[in-house]
Amino acid sequence: MDDEKVEIYHERQRLQFCLLHSLNNLFQEKDAFTRSDLNKIAEKLDVDDPNRRSWNPVSLVFRPHHNEITGNYDINVLIAALQQKAKTVVWHDKRNGASSIDLDDPLIGIVLNVPVTKFSGLWKSRHWVTLRCIQGVWYNLDSDFAAPYAFKDAQQLREFLDRIITAGAEVLLVMNDKQ
Repeated sequence: MDDEKVEIYHERQRLQFCLLHSLNNLFQEKDAFTRSDLNKIAEKLDVDDPNRRSWNPVSLVFRPHHNEITGNYDINVLIAALQQKAKTVVWHDKRNGASSIDLDDPLIGIVLNVPVTKFSGLWKSRHWVTLRCIQGVWYNLDSDFAAPYAFKDAQQLREFLDRIITAGAEVLLVMNDKQ
């Protein structure tokens, strides 16, 4: 790698907008997606759902694909958002180790959905994290981190992936659509 400093866009965590931050970190762009963009996607998914539930007062905040106030978007929003950018999501089969993941093109990044436990186990949720190769180096762009973490090589990345798969993470490969 050159002595030049690599500019890496890294959005930090706010509320439960980790999917928003993960997408912007994936595309290395501040407003690749906005909160409004993801809310519109979530609302369209709800409207288009043939099994749509009837309205109730709680549904003003807790929507099927996100929380109106804090974010907390689901996998359906991720997939629809990436489709808007001509990307495809491939769910990695957990039965296969990380060694089965081809880290080359057409892979543009890896999005993880990791289990999170807080407050001595009283709060359990999940968190979206992006891994991205930038100028030949893989980075963990977790929005909870103060700064991106550079993996020293592909082997260290694969070891990390194997550990988080064992811990219950979902691994989603983000691919360029075939032209």
